[in-house]
Amino acid sequence: MKAIRIFGRNIRDAFKSVFRNFSLSLASIACIIITLCVVSIAIILSFNVNNFTNRVEQDMTIVVFLDREIEEESITNVEDQIKIVNGVESISFQDKMQISEDMQEESDDFASFLEKYDDRDSNPLSDAFHVKVTEVSNIENVAKEIEKIDGVMTVKYGEGMIEPLISTFDVIKKVSYGVVIALVLVTAFLISNTIKITIFSRKREIEIMRLVGASNINIKIPFIFEGLFLGIIGSILPIIITILGYNALYTKFNGQVISPFIQLVVPLPFTYLVSLILLVIGILVGMYGSWRAVKKYLKI
Repeated sequence: MKAIRIFGRNIRDAFKSVFRNFSLSLASIACIIITLCVVSIAIILSFNVNNFTNRVEQDMTIVVFLDREIEEESITNVEDQIKIVNGVESISFQDKMQISEDMQEESDDFASFLEKYDDRDSNPLSDAFHVKVTEVSNIENVAKEIEKIDGVMTVKYGEGMIEPLISTFDVIKKVSYGVVIALVLVTAFLISNTIKITIFSRKREIEIMRLVGASNINIKIPFIFEGLFLGIIGSILPIIITILGYNALYTKFNGQVISPFIQLVVPLPFTYLVSLILLVIGILVGMYGSWRAVKKYLKI
């Protein structure tokens, strides 16, 4: 019971201290607001870049063209062999008559050429399988294995272009993660130094606490809770800006950038997740900044 009373008193004193020293606390809050807004932008960009690259990777498929004279029984056999290739996620069949119809609908030139081939035997096209892989980085190996199967005429997956594209996506993902981590560290450093100044200006208050017999832990705890409150207060505005700003951005661009191919992440629950991240960052760096300032600068 006594521990609960002490805990409650520390929270109350920390909350009062924030407003009693509001002019000093304001600098810390302003620092938290500015840096968390920057972190929010970096997180949103990072998530959307990863969303785009993941969508592109999911759309990458291997197109397997079969021999033109292949029998229907052999088509089933080829499908069974493709399914057991290591790294194949899913497979779908496209009949050459359906391919012909789709091509005729897309282009008048194709229509004028293919309309005379109205039966399967005379159709010059090939039946095809569309194969998706579990890992895009393994697409070349899967394609080579499929190409060895009897009845397969050729395999296409954008070879020569897909490899550098995959490498670029990997670099983009790593850079976006690195930027977010770097900004979080910079945020912690800036907030920590701002809170140090705030606490250093109250050195006399801490000295008095020590003179009346307060233990080190009893001195540290109110300041750590004060850092927690500063983090929470400083997180409110960035969270509001994140939720309202991203929703407005998504609505304005109709959920896409430049073209329908580049889709933005749907606001909900995405903005709530980003808001939670900002709140956690604000609380942690606020508490850490206060703890570090009291421990290091005031030699408690």
